[in-house]
Amino acid sequence: MSETKRDETAAQAAAGTAQIQTGPVMAFLRLAGGFFLREKGARYLGAGLLALTLLQILIQIRFNLWNRDFFNALENRDRDAFLWQMVLFLGLAGSSMITAVYQLYVKQLVQLRWREWLTKRLLDLWMTNARHYQLERAGESNNPDQRIAEDARLSVDLAVDFATGLFNSAIMLCAFIGILWTISGALNLTIGGHAITIPGYMVWAALIYATIGSVLTFFVGRPMVRLNTERMAKEADFRFSLVRARESSEGIALIGGETDERRGLVQTFVHVATSVRDLMRSQRNLMWLTSAYGMLTSVFPTVVAAPSYFSGAITLGGLMQIGSAFGSVQASLNWFVDNFPRLAEWRSSVERLLSFRESLRVIEEMVTEPDQPTIVRVEEPEGEEERVAFRDVQVAFSNGSVVIAEATAEIRAGERVLVKGESGTGKSTLFRAFAGIWPWGSGEIFMPPRDATMFMPQRPYLPLGTLRGALSYPKPPETVTNEVASAALSRVGLSHLEDKLDEDGRWDQMLSLGEQQRLGFARLLIQKPRWIFMDEATAALDEENQDAMMRLVVDELPDSALISIGHRPGLEAFHERTLHLQRGPEGARLAMRTPARVLKTRKIKIRNPFRRRARVTV
Repeated sequence: MSETKRDETAAQAAAGTAQIQTGPVMAFLRLAGGFFLREKGARYLGAGLLALTLLQILIQIRFNLWNRDFFNALENRDRDAFLWQMVLFLGLAGSSMITAVYQLYVKQLVQLRWREWLTKRLLDLWMTNARHYQLERAGESNNPDQRIAEDARLSVDLAVDFATGLFNSAIMLCAFIGILWTISGALNLTIGGHAITIPGYMVWAALIYATIGSVLTFFVGRPMVRLNTERMAKEADFRFSLVRARESSEGIALIGGETDERRGLVQTFVHVATSVRDLMRSQRNLMWLTSAYGMLTSVFPTVVAAPSYFSGAITLGGLMQIGSAFGSVQASLNWFVDNFPRLAEWRSSVERLLSFRESLRVIEEMVTEPDQPTIVRVEEPEGEEERVAFRDVQVAFSNGSVVIAEATAEIRAGERVLVKGESGTGKSTLFRAFAGIWPWGSGEIFMPPRDATMFMPQRPYLPLGTLRGALSYPKPPETVTNEVASAALSRVGLSHLEDKLDEDGRWDQMLSLGEQQRLGFARLLIQKPRWIFMDEATAALDEENQDAMMRLVVDELPDSALISIGHRPGLEAFHERTLHLQRGPEGARLAMRTPARVLKTRKIKIRNPFRRRARVTV
């Protein structure tokens, strides 16, 4: 996303108001509304929730009538009527309790199922075609984990709460306005010698009272949307800093950087505290208003209806019924006032969620837009002669600056090619372009089928779970038997891990980088790809271990093509030719040369300290 677009997004968030406008609501429904169209049973759950809400409203209407009859029985000192009303109360209370319990359960079930559907959709968008990587490299979205986990949860949960709340308020308003209009009667006033009659005056009093409260709440609480957005962003940054410190604990401890790291974490939290204080001030101002408004609501209907009661126009039961009906009407009209802080929080979450989706869309359009220059990666179909070929490939950074000006070469099946160059000439970036995760640039790269390739970065990715799962990744753990796994671990000098195949652990932290790289070679021996791409895959190994690992590749996978990126001494002996990236004023260029000394398979003897005397075939 361009700086201009980011600035526009930030300006929209800063200028946001508590009014839930059509745009954000419709955008959220386009993103998440498919749940009710595509998810099996979703519409039935939604209809069940609305039916239970309607049933609860009917019970409340009956409670209003009970309120009148109960106080009339007290006023008339009618014992039998009083006892009957108590029996009726128990029945209504039991019905209300049962309905409320199942209404809450169904509502939570809708929230859970909707969140599950939305989370899967966001993960599909994020974890597809390296979008997650490209998003981070382009700096398009901060804290995607926060957006998917927290913002999706809040957006869905509050959306269900608001939908049921609005439905409840609308039905309650329609029902109790009719009751209030009927029982309140007309108000007769004389102003300037003119008699004025106001029918259903309690209804008008409720509308005026609620309108004043809503308008004041809107203006007093207006800054809360922007402040909520800022607070959530600062909280996400603080959590990210804590996670980063935990993941980098060894490096921090080795260099003695605790003091500086603590200073940075404290400073990050200062930003959180500042944003929370700003939000607290806004909430405090709103609390002054809502507290006063709530206190007046408890006596307002009684005060307004008191003249009719004192004149004998209504009974005590009628007065109580008016108070109850007024309270229900007022609660319906005050929905905005009561939910304003949560509306601001929901709006903030939706804005962050939509900006995340927009960032993914921008990345996707950048890659698929015909007029946008990108590196085109063509995966050639099965049956054709496999090769890696790149024509007039120009590699750039996400900001447009060129790192490789021109690269053209072809690598045939079974060849072993080393890519070398000074630091900063774009070797690793070219490696990412081979993998199809780096779209910035231009030109074409022709690749063999994906299932025939394996990419080995400097730090192998070890997923959460068992060691067997790390060896089989990205295939399921059950595809690797004990015998195969043990043989592979032994071949790379990790035989001490053979009895830990089914142990769960953070293997990326439990193993040294050298052990992780050897584990990557064990994975290679198990999966036997026809094409191997290495990017400094032996950088953490000493020269003897590096030679041993490369010898394994040559011996065990003699027909596999190998494309390596590296600058360590001795690597050229394991490759047939070298592609050299030479730095230039407008970006590096690719030149080719053949090493003076090429390793012939099984001709040059290199001691392998990990090889067993009795060789085990993997």
